[in-house]
Parts: sequence; C-alpha cells; structure tokens
Amino acid sequence: MNEIKEKLKRLLNQAVQKEASDLHISVGRHPIIRINGNLQKIREEDPVKSEEAKLMAFELATEEQRERFLKEKEVDFSYQSDDGTRFRVNIFNQKGDISCALRRIPARIKNLEELHLPSSLYDFSKANQGLVLITGPASHGKSTTLAALIDKIDKTRFEHIITIEDPIEYIFKDDKALIDQREVGQDTPSFARALKSVFRQDPDIIMVGEMRDPETIETTITAAETGHLVFSTLHTNSASQTVHRIVDSFPSDQQDQIRAQLSASLLGIVSQRLIPRKSGGLIPACEIMRRNSAVSNLIRENKIHELDIIVETSSNDGMISLNKYLSDLIKNNEITIEDAITYSRNPKSLKKLIE
Repeated sequence: MNEIKEKLKRLLNQAVQKEASDLHISVGRHPIIRINGNLQKIREEDPVKSEEAKLMAFELATEEQRERFLKEKEVDFSYQSDDGTRFRVNIFNQKGDISCALRRIPARIKNLEELHLPSSLYDFSKANQGLVLITGPASHGKSTTLAALIDKIDKTRFEHIITIEDPIEYIFKDDKALIDQREVGQDTPSFARALKSVFRQDPDIIMVGEMRDPETIETTITAAETGHLVFSTLHTNSASQTVHRIVDSFPSDQQDQIRAQLSASLLGIVSQRLIPRKSGGLIPACEIMRRNSAVSNLIRENKIHELDIIVETSSNDGMISLNKYLSDLIKNNEITIEDAITYSRNPKSLKKLIE
C-alpha cells in the first residue's frame, strides 16, 4: 500500500511541477498529463495495472465516496494533496476496470486581465439581479472565468454569496462578501434540492456550478427573476445554442413560459474556448451576448436563430462575435490563422474578416 501512496504522490507532483491541467490514470497505459491542451505520457512510470488503478482511486476517495462509487459506478469529488494543491477528481469504470481523471485547480484565483479576457465582463459582477451564463466545451476555462467574476464581487461588494458545486473547485476567501460554498453529495443531495433551499438562506448572489437538468434550470431562472444575481455554466458553443438548449430541455407546453422568463432575466452569455497561443500556452476566445431589447424580443418571439446576427451587429452594446474575437487575436499576433479557422463556427465568414 505504501508503494501505491508513493506512486500517487509522484504523479500528483508531476502534474503540479509541470503545471498540467489534468492527470489521467487508466489501466494498461502510462499515466498521462495534459499540458497546454496536449496529452503527454509520463514514460518514466510503468503502465498502470488493474489493481494499482483501483488502489490509487480508493486512496484518493473517502470511505463515503468509495461507497458511492461502488453503488453508482462513478463519482466526483475534490481532493487536496499533501502540498495543498486541490484537484477535481472523477473516478469511473471502463471495460471492467477503474480509471481516474484529475483536474488541477490553481490555488490562486486569477483576474480577468490575467486570464486575457475582456475586463468589460466585470460589468456582470456589478448587477443586482439577473442570470449570467458562462458556456463552452468541457475543459475550456468556464469554471476559471466564473471564479474570477465571483472573486471580483468578493473584493468589491458586501453581499451574501452561496455557491452550489459538484464538487467545490476554487476555494473563495471572504473579503467584503460572506461566502458559503455547498458541495453536492457532501452538503446537499443535488443541485435541485440545494436551489430549493437557497431561498431560505438569504442570498444576494447564487453560483450554480452547472445547470444539468430541467428542474435545476427552472429553479435557476426563477432565482434570477426574483431579485438574485445568478451565475451558472452550460456545455454549449454559442449564445443561440445556449438559449435553444435551455428551451428545448422543457416539454413543448412549457417552452413559451421559459422563453418569457429567460427574455426578462437573462443578462448575458459568454461562450468561450481555449486556443493554442503562438507564444506558448492557451488563450481564450469568446463570444459575448448581452441582453438588450432586440435580444429579449427574439427570445420571447422564438426567433432564437437570429441571435447570432444581433451579436455580430451590436458592438456598441458591448457584444462581440466569436469570429470578430478570433480576427482580433490574429491581428494581435496571438494565434495562427489555421487555429482560428479550426475553432470558428463559420470559417467562411472569418476568412472574409481577415482578408
């Protein structure tokens, strides 16, 4: 067992020392880390054996988490290594064996400038009521952007913030704000249950780690309607796709009501992805949609497909399309044209912008 502890410690240290975003432990393969978006084998370590993977997974988990894994075949939780580094851990079964995916969580919360995101996004942190969504593919920095916004509120406003996460990732330290962080599975049975209870906990600002199901989506929108500033995330690739995903989560007889609620409560959608940077590392590119009368009308009237046009033509209202953002990164010599085209949802339009 000591050998397993030592091996796990070496792997975690490798991830920290090389500033990897992720560590993967999978049977029959060398341990793998992800650096700047690219997977790399840790070749000095032998391929992981079945029993080793199980023992390392159970070393990471508490007894309660192990029991939940054995019952549900997968489990999410946070883990803190001996040096204080935090990881988001997912243990899951594949082909009868156990695999682990660990996401390293930086100890310090970076601000938007350090993340190379527009400081105009701080406008969302100044609002008193409404819904702000940070969207994008998995592993493209949504939680980090969300943390930067919550941290800004913590430093500037005396408010009660409640976060509901699965698991808790960034640890916020009370500055001006009072912050309570609740972890699904440990502090509450589910996102939906926590959201039902949150109204009795006197929050000003609510952060929902992810809107996973219709009940959570509905309660999140209601919270934004009833005097709270609410932040959440979705795995979608654009503002229009995000609105479609939310509306389509509900039966047809409820969709008119959801569109009406969303048209009134939505403050903005930030859709981002991380792109290889010429100088090394990754840099975000994002689409920003802010609510104005045109956006509200299109959502309410079920003309969601026209939102992309509003985003492209409303720069005066602080909106920016993904293609415009990509073209600016090209002009600033941050990314290559090839990478921009790869990440664009409309390469033909992007080529016209950069000609």
